[in-house]
Amino acid sequence: MAWNEPGPGNRDPWNQGGKGKQPGPPDLDEMLKRFKARFSGKGGGGGKSGPSLPIAGGAGLIAGLIALLWVLSGFYSVDEQQRAVVFRFGAYVGTTEPGLRWHLPWPIESHEKVNLTGVRNVTDRATMLTQDENIVDVELSVQYRVSDAKDYVVNVADPDLTLRQATKSAVREVVGQNKMDYILTDGREAIADRTKQLLQERLEEYKTGLLVNEVNLKDVQPPEAVQASFAEVTKAREDLERLKNEAQADANERLPRSRGAAARELAEATAYREQIVAKATGDAARFTSLVGEYRKAPQVTRERLYLDTMNEVMRKTSKVVVDVDKGSPMIYLPLDQLLKNQPKLVAPAVGVEPAPTPRPDPYDASRARDRSR
Repeated sequence: MAWNEPGPGNRDPWNQGGKGKQPGPPDLDEMLKRFKARFSGKGGGGGKSGPSLPIAGGAGLIAGLIALLWVLSGFYSVDEQQRAVVFRFGAYVGTTEPGLRWHLPWPIESHEKVNLTGVRNVTDRATMLTQDENIVDVELSVQYRVSDAKDYVVNVADPDLTLRQATKSAVREVVGQNKMDYILTDGREAIADRTKQLLQERLEEYKTGLLVNEVNLKDVQPPEAVQASFAEVTKAREDLERLKNEAQADANERLPRSRGAAARELAEATAYREQIVAKATGDAARFTSLVGEYRKAPQVTRERLYLDTMNEVMRKTSKVVVDVDKGSPMIYLPLDQLLKNQPKLVAPAVGVEPAPTPRPDPYDASRARDRSR
């Protein structure tokens, strides 16, 4: 029978007794009291409270375990090479050092670990325009690390992508300020250093928390379409440098030799000049002395000079003596054979004085002149 059907005593589930009361809506206060009594183990159900006690105790235990796990989830550890950036409802709170740390559990606070010692590497290759309007293919690698954990996590959404884009911008700027020959030959190290400096300035300006360790130009080549022609130009340039070096080496070898020969010739000329001057001075002094002697005895001095001159001349020539008084002056003499069979003059040995040359008798010479007349 339904609860609102008429019956004895006009009773319903929400009104236990109470005859003569008109039916109405249920009492909410009474319903709350019964609900609390059921879960607290008091009343309800005809005084049976046994099954409600274990249910209430298990729910409390589960709630306590959940709360304990939630609190424990706030513990975290940071390695020696790391730093942890802590956020509270998404806002930066602080940076924690290595060790075991705790913060309010999620979703109140959270953390992000950042490695500060690990070296990262990024490689980029692109075609660029030089100052002299040539095109080069440049491949470079950048080694970097995180220097500030807060700036790395907070300031830039993707610091690594920012570094790649800043690298492209920096190397294009540096290559665009230099000529192709310089980039391909002597300027590779200077290009890398300038790119590193410019890239670090950009990263500090953006506050990315990154530090560039090294920038290396791995490969710099002209475009593939002109590599053959460029190789010929490079070979010609190398030949030019080689020939210049060989010429410089030859000049370095010949110049000291020429300078030495010139110095030797100059020294010989100076010595010859001194010799000639000394000889001329001696001859002049001897002539001056002879003039004085000649003025004292002209005939004797003239005869003496004649004899000395003839002695000097006759000593260096071959001589044939013919006694015309004892034979016919028309006798035939094979002078060429006599001169050929004459013994040659031999230089005296060292340390041995040559035999004195006999001086001709002036009276014999005067007689010979008389006979010649």
